[in-house]
Parts: sequence; structure tokens; C-alpha cells
Amino acid sequence: MKWEKITNKINEFLYGSIETMAQAKNYTDEMVAQMTNDYQENPTRETVDALAKQFGKTTRSIIAKLSREGVYVAQPRTTKTGEPVVSKAQFVSAIESHFDMAMPTLVKAGKQDLQKLAEALELSVSAS
Repeated sequence: MKWEKITNKINEFLYGSIETMAQAKNYTDEMVAQMTNDYQENPTRETVDALAKQFGKTTRSIIAKLSREGVYVAQPRTTKTGEPVVSKAQFVSAIESHFDMAMPTLVKAGKQDLQKLAEALELSVSAS
């Protein structure tokens, strides 16, 4: 019993008391309510950036909190030109569908070559 008290005191000194650690919150209930309300009204990256600046948090922290609250909607990935990202698998699937046959090694081809082939076959391949 004596050693347990000493160990608890040492742990409390090194790591802080368990009670205070459990009470520390990164966001208050009011902050969360405002964040979710603002984001639901305008679910854009600009809103996330504005919230991060307003609350003095990182954008990653705001996105993580909104995700935990179940309101964050991930923005679709785009290329540098702003077009949706199309994967190699999507090109391969479109080409296989065009020829109505499985080509298991086609996925080993380069993405640019698959894109050229799809364009030559006049296939429309869209991001999903």
C-alpha cells in the first residue's frame, strides 16, 4: 500500500494528475457548436481556414474535429489544372469494358499510356 502511494505521487509529479488530464479540452462546447454551424452553412476549405484563424488552431485540427462531429465533407481531389483525378484502375476498367475482355497485366502500363489509349479509343473515363 505504501509503495502504491509513492508510485502514484511519482506518476502525478511526472505526468500530472489524472483528473486534470481528463478535464483538459481542446475545444469548448460553444466553439464546437459555432464550428459545426458555420461549416454546415458553407462547407468549403475557406470556411475551415477562417475557423482555424478565428480559434487559433491548425486547419488539420479543425478538419479532425469536424470529422469527429460527423459534418466534414472531404473535398474531391483535383489535378493541378483543376480536373478530377482519374486513377489507372479506372482507365483499365474502361479499356477492358470496351474490348469486353479481362487484361490483368494492363494495370502495369503507365498512366499516361493508358490515358492515350483511352483517348485513341474515344472512351470517356470519369473520376468516381
